[in-house]
Amino acid sequence: MNRTTVLIAILILVVTGMLVAGKFLVRQPGPGSLAAAGSVKGHPAPDFELTDLSGKTVRLSDLRGKAVLLNFWATWCPPCKVEIPWFIDLQKQYGAQGLQIVGVSMDDAKPAAVAKFTQEMGINYPVLMGNDKIADLYGGVQALPTTFYIGRDGKFVSRVFGLVSHGEVEDNIRAALKQGQTMAASAGGSSAAGK
Repeated sequence: MNRTTVLIAILILVVTGMLVAGKFLVRQPGPGSLAAAGSVKGHPAPDFELTDLSGKTVRLSDLRGKAVLLNFWATWCPPCKVEIPWFIDLQKQYGAQGLQIVGVSMDDAKPAAVAKFTQEMGINYPVLMGNDKIADLYGGVQALPTTFYIGRDGKFVSRVFGLVSHGEVEDNIRAALKQGQTMAASAGGSSAAGK
């Protein structure tokens, strides 16, 4: 091997190492955010206000009484693309039982580009445009996809980093639907809070 080949190989290794290290750097959560470590189960999900792809404001508190699957994702994320068809089917299957899937796009792209992607994928649930503020509020969102399962009572059932099996997603949805079920029934099935 000549010297140039060795230098190129070293440069490739250094750049690869930097990219891998960058993926594992932990963002420090902001004040009032979820602790990045430990279980979130039973803690209230932080309320937020984001805009959907048409510019409409959506608040988590508007969904109180529903079980919420809150999925942080991006158009460039391969595991996210695996989950999306599952979420489409699960929204159809469990929507009438009180499930609301909500996608939070962490793309740097403009809403129009994300909207084009969601249309091509046939996404049948709201997609909101995320930002660093919501990522911090939810513990730093260290990996994509990151999915939170929230019960009808507005409290976390679980948090999952990365891609898991369809069966695990469905198990978490069922648990979220059960949590706070008596609260939803006593409210007369109303899905909105604070109205």
